[in-house]
Amino acid sequence: MIRKLISIAFLIALSGAATLAQEKQPNFSGNWTLNVSKSDFGVLGGPDKRTDVITHKEAALTDEVSAEGAQGKQQYTIKYTTDGKEVTNQINGREVKSTLKWDGPTLVITSTLTFNDNPVDVRATWALSADGKTLTISAHYASAMGETDQKLVLEKQEPAAVPAKTP
Repeated sequence: MIRKLISIAFLIALSGAATLAQEKQPNFSGNWTLNVSKSDFGVLGGPDKRTDVITHKEAALTDEVSAEGAQGKQQYTIKYTTDGKEVTNQINGREVKSTLKWDGPTLVITSTLTFNDNPVDVRATWALSADGKTLTISAHYASAMGETDQKLVLEKQEPAAVPAKTP
């Protein structure tokens, strides 16, 4: 009887831990629009507008980015895995190598790239608000040229309502 009770308690604890682990790792899927006024681009500057279409099905994460600003129009797709394996993407003609890992509910992306023949290390964190409507991407850039930070605030867009068909 005691063994049965301990086994049941253990299973309940495991299911609770699994639920807690799922809650700690949010799903970033959705259509996101950059809120320029809430973002801080630092010395690097930033786009006038940006949209991200993120598809996140653990452990795969794809981010389709469209941006417009002083550098013109940019469109690129980044494919990541959240399992800690290194992935390589081409972003605006640059090879970017990245690894992702979870730190509780925050996704940490560590990347390396080359800019003007200088290696650049980037550490970015993705954090989702409690209501799931705001994605904050904070990035720290470090190279021989110096260090700087950026914060992008993206807001989730609700899917467009489908008009009802009239008979």
